[in-house]
Amino acid sequence: MYRIMIIEDDDKIASILQQYMERYGYEAVRAARFRELKQECVELNPHLVLLDINLPHFDGFYWCRQIRTVSNVPIIFLSARVGDMDQVMAIENGGDDYMTKPFHLDVVMAKIKSALRRAYGEYAAPAQNTDELSASGLTLDRARNIVEWNGRQADLSRNECLLLGSLLAKAGRIVSRDDLLEALWDNIDFVDDNTLTVNVTRVRKKLEELGLPKAIETVRGQGYRLDLSQVDSSR
Repeated sequence: MYRIMIIEDDDKIASILQQYMERYGYEAVRAARFRELKQECVELNPHLVLLDINLPHFDGFYWCRQIRTVSNVPIIFLSARVGDMDQVMAIENGGDDYMTKPFHLDVVMAKIKSALRRAYGEYAAPAQNTDELSASGLTLDRARNIVEWNGRQADLSRNECLLLGSLLAKAGRIVSRDDLLEALWDNIDFVDDNTLTVNVTRVRKKLEELGLPKAIETVRGQGYRLDLSQVDSSR
């Protein structure tokens, strides 16, 4: 049974979500200690977190960053905020998906099932030797969500790892935006295309920190390409 942690201070919304998920066989647990959400998350060890932004004491962006220091659990934001920058901030602070209130419960459930399949089910990264991808000295460890180049390492979120893995598996070739969207979210009907752009930006930043600026090229109208042809791995 998958355990879902609901971090929502609106008692009515939290209760509706809890009852709905329990109907589908999930163990739904509502957060109770809004000053200690990181510790409560560690204690509950959920398989997925539903996270509001407007919370007592600290906002959801803060708590998402805190949870990311101890877990790569899928985090889906549920918020009344509809601005593009709120969605961007949610992704940049470690979230995996974003939904605005009011929401349809069936759509929430579809996103939960999708995230669980990607993390633990048939779409999860395989656990055998294919965990490691490498090209031109750039190595991605998909079991640990770590990318390495020239002796330097960077930690990746799950989505960053999936995205880089798709590009690295076809290094030098164009990967369409649709293919990348499907690699990150198996139901792209519910995905804002801007979310992919945000994730690409985050992966670019991680590669730049390793000393690989401009490794991901935007091919206008087609998608993205990981170009390692100019990389000197001996530097």
